[in-house]
Amino acid sequence: MQNQLDMFKVFRNPEHIKALAKLINLEAPKKIKVMEVCGGHTHTIMKYGLPQILKNSFEFVHGPGCPVCVMPKNRIDHAYILANQKDVILVTLGDMIKVPGSHGSLADARSKGADVRFVYSPMDVLKIAAQNPTKKVIFFAIGFETTTPMSAALIKHVIEKKLSNVLFHINHVTVPEAMEALLVNGSLIDAFIGPSHVSVITGSKIYDKFPKEYKKPVVVAGFEPVDVMEGLLMIARQVKEGRSELENQYTRSVTFEGNIVAQKLIDTYFEKRDGFIWRGLGNIPKSALKLKDEFSSYDAEVVYKDALPNDLVDDHKSCICGEILRGLAKPTDCKVFGTACKPSSPIGSCMVSSEGACAAYYKYGNLL
Repeated sequence: MQNQLDMFKVFRNPEHIKALAKLINLEAPKKIKVMEVCGGHTHTIMKYGLPQILKNSFEFVHGPGCPVCVMPKNRIDHAYILANQKDVILVTLGDMIKVPGSHGSLADARSKGADVRFVYSPMDVLKIAAQNPTKKVIFFAIGFETTTPMSAALIKHVIEKKLSNVLFHINHVTVPEAMEALLVNGSLIDAFIGPSHVSVITGSKIYDKFPKEYKKPVVVAGFEPVDVMEGLLMIARQVKEGRSELENQYTRSVTFEGNIVAQKLIDTYFEKRDGFIWRGLGNIPKSALKLKDEFSSYDAEVVYKDALPNDLVDDHKSCICGEILRGLAKPTDCKVFGTACKPSSPIGSCMVSSEGACAAYYKYGNLL
């Protein structure tokens, strides 16, 4: 515990942050438009006032790195419909509870009698299944590469234990394809801050194409404010020197190759989908995972295919989460931000999720 407290003192030290800000403001040759891909970075940036202390050096563009935020309504509808099937227990992670679909949220489904449960660890599904042998327990899996190994580990246990009452609805998405879609569609981004927790699993190698093919610097950075500031300094120096490279600020946990064991586990059970609809970004080929066909008997999308519609569902007309996720708007550009749409009564997914940009602006913009 003491070591952890000492670490926080170092990586959250105001004097370190101020010193780095001074360096960044000296090094940046222009105002750099940087996208922090992950919602965790967005919260750090807002919490520690980085847009204010770096207002002449960086413009922060909030990317689509919040798995709850990018989930389209039709996938939320799948969860709602599955939760209402006979003898089904739907299990998912906590941030999904308030995300509105066209039928309502999972919280609404539960209030109407559906058995919806929220867990911190996917492995809790095993206990729920053991306690309810006559029910189908469906795990609605979400997340980027960070949480995918946990879903794969759960699938491995279910298969090894020959559990016949556990199914999976897979909604794991992958970061690089979304980043590339933004660039291809004309987003004016000068550089990226790469998410470190994703990179622990995948390795920083997944970003290698962006400096090489698109001439966009990428720096993988940790989530503490000093980590982010060091990453921004590295970006500023690249821009100043006319370089476009992949650099790793978070060397204490991230390597170029990543966690090979976790990658092999993922590859055992999952394969890329042909396409996946991202909220705000549309259909991005090869940007999400599905269970391999050989495991289709565990796939809720196959088992309940007749009950699950695939029609696209438009977002609420007042919500601009799509524009925010594409980096084309800030939460404060939304007419309902902080009024009709707030954490206690969210209209859009960016306000629902604890990693969402709207939630960060609301929490750290003195609106609480």
